[in-house]
Amino acid sequence: MSKKDKVHINLVVIGHVDSGTSTSTGHLIYKCGGTAKRTIEKFEKESADAGKASFKYAWVMDKLKSERERGITIDISLWQFETPKYHFTIIDAPGHRDFIKNMITGTSQADCAILMIASPQGEFEAGISKEGQTREHALLAFTLGVKQMIVCCNKMDEKSVNFSEERYLEIKKEVSEFLKKVGYKPDTIPFIPISGWNGDNMLERSTNTGWYKGPTLIEALDKIEPPKRPTEKPLRLPLQDVYKIGGIGTVPVGRVETGVLKPGMTVSFAPADVKTEVKSVEMHHESIPEAIPGDNVGFNVKGLSVKDIKRGYVCGDAKNDPPKESESFLAQVIIMNHPGQIENGYTPVLDCHTAHIACKFQEIQAKIDRRTGKATEEEPKFIKNGDSALIVLKPTKPMCVETFTEYPPLGRFAVRDMKQTVAVGVIKGVTKKENKK
Repeated sequence: MSKKDKVHINLVVIGHVDSGTSTSTGHLIYKCGGTAKRTIEKFEKESADAGKASFKYAWVMDKLKSERERGITIDISLWQFETPKYHFTIIDAPGHRDFIKNMITGTSQADCAILMIASPQGEFEAGISKEGQTREHALLAFTLGVKQMIVCCNKMDEKSVNFSEERYLEIKKEVSEFLKKVGYKPDTIPFIPISGWNGDNMLERSTNTGWYKGPTLIEALDKIEPPKRPTEKPLRLPLQDVYKIGGIGTVPVGRVETGVLKPGMTVSFAPADVKTEVKSVEMHHESIPEAIPGDNVGFNVKGLSVKDIKRGYVCGDAKNDPPKESESFLAQVIIMNHPGQIENGYTPVLDCHTAHIACKFQEIQAKIDRRTGKATEEEPKFIKNGDSALIVLKPTKPMCVETFTEYPPLGRFAVRDMKQTVAVGVIKGVTKKENKK
């Protein structure tokens, strides 16, 4: 099966900072042919020269990451790999502080998460502690709708662990308990003892873990349920860019999230409420008869200038539940990373699909228990780190959002302030503006 024929799966790798996410992901991509051998050999030499030979796979990831941070476009194939059944894209480099923002606003919803756990004494305990990132990441993944998970108990080769079944079972028991609290069903989740560095149980079964009878990592990846691409829903396509192309005209670009886009359709763009006809749809520089969810496309539209539409707008079918400007919306917000207290009137920037707009916390209605969803305090004076709350938000500029249940990619957002992600949210209800006409 060629790449084209394989179902595409978006994968996110999460875990505490030193759990070995970069090394394991680097190794996986390398082994499955994502990164050219030459590149690895170059990095191998560099990492040895820098006295970091043990980091060669992590070096791959970090190298790519630093290049990316400097704004150098990296060959995206480096973030892709294939298994016998699927073609995978890794959504973001592991360990990256901003992966949450990328997960929310990125052009993707992860279909599956690999949760990386460091097995050595002290490391596991630090990751899973209240201060560790393991819980946070797992909770976020669940809140953001990532239903499938694979857990890797990494660094099994480390001296204090030495491939111990006892340690593996201890970790499995503790992680299962907390995943259950988050909302996952642990009995559906494979727990795989691996060494990201040596490759034990990643592609081949390891002789060091004779006691382990479950799947290797690659087998577990091939057992993922393929995502349902919602073609039956009305069209939603958030614009990433709008280009003016000589001899063709105005070409908006973006990824179809739901529904189908075809030439000849009448589409409307929210929040501007402008309508037009689609002349043609292109993907990878070829005209296509229709675009379905997951496709990144450019499409040519009649009679609109580049000034009429812009990034952050949402394209939909003018005749079937067209997108509208949002007056305000109700969201469940989880505060993760804010140094102080948040009160009514707080106006940070929201990143929702491709829109990047300041929104005011108009009314903090209630604090809620993250596990049960029940209110624990009505109309609190303020909220702080760790709180989950129901909040009415009001955009400061025209914006188009949707509820998470109807259109998931347009119904989740990251709250940005002080150059970091301070909270994430899921939209429960939207009050739409009535058209001015």
